[in-house]
Amino acid sequence: MRWARSTGRCGVSTARTYAPTKPPPAREKNLPHHEPTDHALGRSRGGWGTKLHLVTDGCGLPLTVQVSAGQAHESLFAEPVLNAVRIVQAHGPPRRRPEKLAGDRGYSYRRIRRWLRKHHVGAVIPERRDQIAQRRGRPPKFDPQQYRRRNVIERCVSWLKEARAVATRFEKLAVHYLGCIKLAMIRRHLRAILSNRP
Repeated sequence: MRWARSTGRCGVSTARTYAPTKPPPAREKNLPHHEPTDHALGRSRGGWGTKLHLVTDGCGLPLTVQVSAGQAHESLFAEPVLNAVRIVQAHGPPRRRPEKLAGDRGYSYRRIRRWLRKHHVGAVIPERRDQIAQRRGRPPKFDPQQYRRRNVIERCVSWLKEARAVATRFEKLAVHYLGCIKLAMIRRHLRAILSNRP
């Protein structure tokens, strides 16, 4: 049996077979300025996802929102989210602080209570069990009747999740996903305005 000989030569279009080949260097992506490095995606107990940090008024209308990775603790975003609130008033500067703030046990930290006290905001936050066991002195003030009104934020989250792009995140970039959430918030405000018309 004879061995076949190749009559072709290595040219411009044919690379040498013994030369190492590697892919061309990828172009660096131009990410938006405010895009986090983890794209606000992370793993928590519920699985892979994004966490919403939301502030609403007493009627359940969303005021401001931030997104973070799923494993990020909500207490880390309390001050930035509350500082982003601006309520335009007919007379005077925009209002930034509520009279009272209701939050679940995830916000029961001295740092958050100190911040609320400094800004003259009443805290309606129950204590965690470990804090009750280690407490020395008087317990912080807590009104269970006002804490029951905290369900408005849970209802607001449920309403926002009616938007498919919010409930199931299709966007890779966190800034794009945040834009989808803000569009849903605008729809919520428009519905509230149009339903109050005579």
